[in-house]
Amino acid sequence: MIAIYRKNNRVSWKGNLLPPPAPDSGDFIMYRRTYIPLAALSLVLAITLPLRADYPQPSPYPVSWELTFDHSLPKRILVQGPGDVNPLAYWYVTYHVANNTDVDRILFYPSFEMMLENGDVAHSDMGIAPAVFAAIKKKEHLKYLQSNDTIGGDLRQGEDQSKDGVAIWSEPRLRMGTFTIFCSGFWGETATVKVGDKDVTLHKTLQLTYHLDSDEAHPGGGDLVQKDEKFVMR
Repeated sequence: MIAIYRKNNRVSWKGNLLPPPAPDSGDFIMYRRTYIPLAALSLVLAITLPLRADYPQPSPYPVSWELTFDHSLPKRILVQGPGDVNPLAYWYVTYHVANNTDVDRILFYPSFEMMLENGDVAHSDMGIAPAVFAAIKKKEHLKYLQSNDTIGGDLRQGEDQSKDGVAIWSEPRLRMGTFTIFCSGFWGETATVKVGDKDVTLHKTLQLTYHLDSDEAHPGGGDLVQKDEKFVMR
């Protein structure tokens, strides 16, 4: 797997692809309606399973379908929506996804989570008002930008069928410190582990770790530093 860094601070991940699993095979997880239990389970897995020598690691070469995924750095925006007394802060990541495989269509459902230093995990796009999406779309000048609630589904071959999306979070705290963003749904590789008496499916996930020296007096201030970027099974 190769990371290509471009001048506009976007990162491109590419790979050879194999046919996608069937939508009803269990390899695709619908996160939105089951966010709370899945977030808790992810935290348990992150704490316990890495201690095991047999914890699954992503293959160093493609073993399933892989979409071409470009992402921006996390950005902060202030938006005063209807009913807000003052502007509220949000964080977001824009991305571009394309099906450059030899498969006519791939069913994908992107998922993004943010984890803070204390282990708190927040799924993107939970309780985000349409005004926030509209403000980001205007700021980024992306005419065909789609929300994470609508972008999922069939992705046909070719750059002309590619999509632009965005993952959005309410600012979790004024002092961001070190935080990690997990991006999944763009790679078909999976693994199964036992947690108690249950089989849990892990998905190839891009883990992005950043640090920002903001505080209560200067929220959003300081330079955003990328500390790490790697693939994990999650």
